[in-house]
Amino acid sequence: MSLSSVFNIAGTGMSAQTTRLNSTASNIANAETVSSSIDQTYRARHPVFATVLADQTGASGGSLFEDQGVAGQGVQVTGIVEDQSNLEARYEPNNPAANQDGYVYYPNVNVVEEMADMISASRSFQVNAEIMNTAKTMMQKVLTLGQ
Repeated sequence: MSLSSVFNIAGTGMSAQTTRLNSTASNIANAETVSSSIDQTYRARHPVFATVLADQTGASGGSLFEDQGVAGQGVQVTGIVEDQSNLEARYEPNNPAANQDGYVYYPNVNVVEEMADMISASRSFQVNAEIMNTAKTMMQKVLTLGQ
C-alpha cells in the first residue's frame, strides 16, 4: 500500500462519518415530533457502512491482507436504514395531532444514544483528519531526504 492511498482511505472515512453525523443530527431534530398515525411518524435512521476492498477498486500493492487476495481501500455508505423498534404512543387528547382515540405517536429516537453516536462520529472524523495530516507530514519529510 502506498502512502498516497492513505489520503483516499482517510477521505472515505471522513465522508462516511459526515453521513453518520448528518443522520444523527436529523434524528435529534425529529426526536420530539408527533404524528397521529404510526405510518407517518418519524423513525430513527442509521447509516450502514461496508469496507471497500482492493479487488473491488482494481488497486493492488503490498498489504497485510495480500495472502487473502484483498486489502481494505476505505469505507463506503451502502445505505441508510430506518430503525424498526416500537414507537411511543402517548395519550394526549388535547394535542392537535391526536388521533380519534386521543393518542399521538412519538419517534423511536433515544436522544442520549444519539448524542453518544454524535460524539463517536465526531471523534472518528477527527482521527481521519489527523491521519491525513500525519501522512502529509511524512510525504514532506520524504521530499526533503534528497537535499
